[in-house]
Amino acid sequence: MVLLTLSPAPPCVSVNRALLVLLVLMVGLLLHSTVLRASTRPKLSDHWKSLGSAARVSEADNVVPVVICASEERIGATMAVINSIYSNTDASVFFYIVTLREAVKLTRQYIVKTKLKGIKYKILEFNPMVLKGKVKPDSSRPELLHPLNFVRFYLPLLDINHKRVIYLDDDVIVQGDIKDLFNMKLKPGHAAAFSTDCDLPSTHEMVRSIGMQTTYMGFLDYRKEEVRDLGIDPRECSFNPGVFVADLSEWKKQKITKQLEKWMEENFRHNIYSSAMAGGVATPPMLIVFHDKYTTLDPLWHVRHMGWSPDARYSESFLQEAHLLHWNGPFKPWHYPAVHLDLWERWFIPDPSRRFSLARPESDS
Repeated sequence: MVLLTLSPAPPCVSVNRALLVLLVLMVGLLLHSTVLRASTRPKLSDHWKSLGSAARVSEADNVVPVVICASEERIGATMAVINSIYSNTDASVFFYIVTLREAVKLTRQYIVKTKLKGIKYKILEFNPMVLKGKVKPDSSRPELLHPLNFVRFYLPLLDINHKRVIYLDDDVIVQGDIKDLFNMKLKPGHAAAFSTDCDLPSTHEMVRSIGMQTTYMGFLDYRKEEVRDLGIDPRECSFNPGVFVADLSEWKKQKITKQLEKWMEENFRHNIYSSAMAGGVATPPMLIVFHDKYTTLDPLWHVRHMGWSPDARYSESFLQEAHLLHWNGPFKPWHYPAVHLDLWERWFIPDPSRRFSLARPESDS
């Protein structure tokens, strides 16, 4: 048997090993610091968090992607919209439901514990910090300042993989087949399609009865130089951004989100519009950026102004022809008073948590 005796390493080798270990530690710390800074650097995309359990879908999956927001206080309204769409089409619809952190659990429960458990969906969490320096408090209609009102500005940042999407407010009901809206043609170079406020005779009658604003004068402060410099005739018809079809490729190409943010920041500094005006602070940037650059929707795909009066009504025959109804305005169909409650309530699904409930007059019986 041969015994090998290992002699201690010379002092210089020990020193070299120690320096090597020290160097490795320093490189590791440097890399860790770099990664940490990169991960904490504020980016616009950091304000979206995907929370859905559904598989990722793409354009090739032949689905109709619908983006809708779900606030905690109006969660039942969102579910009524989804139910109306889901019940009136044989198309494969994929719902992107955008909400704030405190409403994520409630949103998921509402779906999995009701008849909606069969829908395809993904929940996306929005961080309102993205609006810092762009929206200031306004006490005249505080509900119009809700962070989710501005989600429509950031559609390309959603965790989706589609060239085209439909955006819907939570105070609508879809009576037609949503795929017909999705398949409409957009004019070349247009990033979106909206409904002009000067379309149907029935809408004109409603507008006259409630004194609703339908021109740019009703949304922008033409006393301000910044507004006058736009060169937009104040008598031009406005449009409603609560329902629209968006071409996200064109939206990105034209940097629409950056343009919208520019006007939000301009208003933050110079108050060129306010929520006291007809459409709040989310409509004017859209009116400015998309002026003369949008395709017009079929007016029956956006019958609106139903929430501007507690008693001004459309004819029943006209409402039966309408593909989409919109209760824009302060008189919502889950509250009371409001008009055409039966058309909305047929799609309402009671909240399994009982946090959202309908406001209705007590029966005399």
